[in-house]
Amino acid sequence: DASGALAIYGAHILRSFMLGMEYATGAAGSAGEKFDITQTQENVFKIDDCEIQVFVRDDGSNAENTATVARELIDVQKVNILVGTVSSGATATLQGIALESKIPLIVAPAAANDITGVNFNEYTFRVSRNNYQDAINECKALTQQYKKFVQIAPDYAFGRGSAAAFRDACTLDGGTFVADDIFAPLDTTDFTPYMDQIAASDADAYIVTWAGSGFVALMQAATDQGVTENMSLGATFIDNVLMPTFFANAVGTTAGILYHYSAPNNPANDFLKAQDKARYGVMPDLFDADGMNAAIMVVEAIKATNGDVSGDALKGVMEGMTFEGPKGIVFIRPEDHVAIQDMYILKLVNVTDPDANFYEYVDTTRPEPPCLLPETLKARCGTLPYGSLSGQ
Repeated sequence: DASGALAIYGAHILRSFMLGMEYATGAAGSAGEKFDITQTQENVFKIDDCEIQVFVRDDGSNAENTATVARELIDVQKVNILVGTVSSGATATLQGIALESKIPLIVAPAAANDITGVNFNEYTFRVSRNNYQDAINECKALTQQYKKFVQIAPDYAFGRGSAAAFRDACTLDGGTFVADDIFAPLDTTDFTPYMDQIAASDADAYIVTWAGSGFVALMQAATDQGVTENMSLGATFIDNVLMPTFFANAVGTTAGILYHYSAPNNPANDFLKAQDKARYGVMPDLFDADGMNAAIMVVEAIKATNGDVSGDALKGVMEGMTFEGPKGIVFIRPEDHVAIQDMYILKLVNVTDPDANFYEYVDTTRPEPPCLLPETLKARCGTLPYGSLSGQ
């Protein structure tokens, strides 16, 4: 997404994917050191004498556009691997096309549980975390501070999956939900009635799952309806750009985050930090690690097959793959292709640092979510907890 509601996140993926390709292949691509989608939609990298062509298309987080550009990439450009996309709904469209075309899809950064749950197919892999991993990480921090919760989420796959995961994980950690989960359409602009429900819930904290521009209106309504005066915000920390706007009153609080550049300590993260700053003038943001991990996975898969880019060969090496990226070791779980990875619990110490160095490190977690495959594929789950963390 370079132009739609989630374009702020698309920018993270685009720059970090190209940096990841450079890191994994050892040299910059044909587009030079800084990739600009307004100037070119192609970049070429090399492993020895093998060229890897990268084609970029903007889907605007619109599922119809996603389908159109994916089919063009497959039918005209003859691509062997798909990578994307930001919207979980648009990613579901990609999954069907990948299966139909027998081409592996590497999902980054969409987070809906359904991607490697009810919508799972053998050609879908992810490097992004899922909703459950967010919830397991965040609930570890939340339940040490609060006991009674209410939550609001967008009314589509990402939001409903997130709400189910938070309810499961926080309950297992000793929390209680004092009201039914609240769902609002993704295009909601007036959150007043939803905040009225939250205000009436008598919760200690309200859990917010939201992606995109609606977060601004949601938080404004929370302030206007007095929710922020009487209840704590129980949300994972968000991207560097929006943190000062929405967490200025939360300095001193501890919460989970899927990635912040200050938390991991490894060569890939060091490269990402240095090159994002040098070339794009910013430190890595929330989804930069996902983009870089996707690129590393592409290169490692091609190396593992000795250049065989058939769908069967690629998915054969991707299943169970382990590689090291900016978040450390990533393991593609063979049962359901979930990416097991480090996540972080941090303490917010400021929102003013010019390089978005906002946090004090608290802990690293490595959430292992339940297997969420449909009943027809339950046998694939093996000994993993099925359906929920308790397996009940």
